[in-house]
Amino acid sequence: MAHAFAKIAFTPAVRARQDRMGSGRYDTLLDDDHQGGDRLGASERAFIEARDGFYQATVSETGWPYVQFRGGAPGFLRVVNDRMIAYADLRGNRQYISLGNLDTDNRIALILMDYPGARRLKIWGRAIPHEVAPAPGTEAPAERVVQIRVEAFDWNCPNHIPRRYTVTEAHDEVTALRAENAHLRAEARALRHAFVAHRNDGSGPS
Repeated sequence: MAHAFAKIAFTPAVRARQDRMGSGRYDTLLDDDHQGGDRLGASERAFIEARDGFYQATVSETGWPYVQFRGGAPGFLRVVNDRMIAYADLRGNRQYISLGNLDTDNRIALILMDYPGARRLKIWGRAIPHEVAPAPGTEAPAERVVQIRVEAFDWNCPNHIPRRYTVTEAHDEVTALRAENAHLRAEARALRHAFVAHRNDGSGPS
C-alpha cells in the first residue's frame, strides 16, 4: 500500500475508525515500491490503456458524490506520462453533472476493472477539461479532452471481484477453447487411426 494513497484516503476520521475496528496498524504496510504511489509505471500503462471503460467519481458543491461510467474502445484512456492520463469525453445525455462538479472541485477518483483477471486499479487525481471542436461527420464526437493529473493510485485487493467477460472477451475465450478442442479431437483421431493400422498389420494384440 502506497504512502500517496494513504495520505489522501486515511483521513483523521478514517484512522479513528480503523483504530476502533482493530486495523489501525495500516501504516506498517505502506510501501510505494509494490502496490501504488503517484507515478505510473509500465504495468499501470498497459493496464490502463487496455481498458474499455472505468468508473469515475466527482463531488458537487453541496457535498454529494456522483459516480459515472465512461466507456470507449480500448485505448481511449491514455497514459500521457507517469503523472498524467487523459481521455476523450464523448457526447452523452448532456446533463453535464460530472463536468459541473469539476467546475467547483477538480478532484476526481477512478476505478478501473479487469473482471476476468480479478484486478482493480484505483486512481485519485485532479481533472483539467479542455474543450475541443467536434469532428464533423462523426456519430459521437468528442466534446472535450479530460486530462487527469495523478495524485495517487493503488492496486486494490482482488477479493470478491466477480469474474465477468465482455462479448469480445467471451468470444476470444470461446474461440481459444474451440481451437483447443479441435486440436485434441484431431489428435484423438490420429491416435485411433494409428491403433487400427497397428492392429490390422498383424503386430497388434489379437
